[in-house]
Amino acid sequence: MIHVHTYEKWWIGLSLAMLVVFAIAVGVAGFVLGFQVPEPAGRVDPNTVAKTGPFANPGLRQLAPGKYEAYIRAQASPWKFVPDKLELPAGATVTFYVTSVDVQHGFRIDGTNANVMVLPGQIAKTTTTFTKTGTYYYICSEYCGVGHQNMFGTIVVK
Repeated sequence: MIHVHTYEKWWIGLSLAMLVVFAIAVGVAGFVLGFQVPEPAGRVDPNTVAKTGPFANPGLRQLAPGKYEAYIRAQASPWKFVPDKLELPAGATVTFYVTSVDVQHGFRIDGTNANVMVLPGQIAKTTTTFTKTGTYYYICSEYCGVGHQNMFGTIVVK
């Protein structure tokens, strides 16, 4: 029979307890708080994405009362999001589709759980509901070059 020292038993017990706490935290984050793992919603050709398809004319599209889709294009030359302003009613649920024309960008909406990495050739997708009125800022959260500080936009919820 193997003898396990008392201190080792404590560390094993502590490790198992931590695993249980982590599993509970992931479950609560995913099922109660609505955290989601971003996934690519599709692929596009970064050379033609600004000329054809929904990213050629990006913006907000209403699908049903309170349900919207927003197509946003990120580009590093000149550093900007297109469009850089959206207006929504309070309580709106928006699915954001974001892609990049040139380099890796980030797309994060302050005050929400929306935060995705935007890669050329991929469409990043995230959904969030705006329950409170006010101004929300979306920013590039990945360094993308000298004009990175200029990459932001606003969402006005009325």
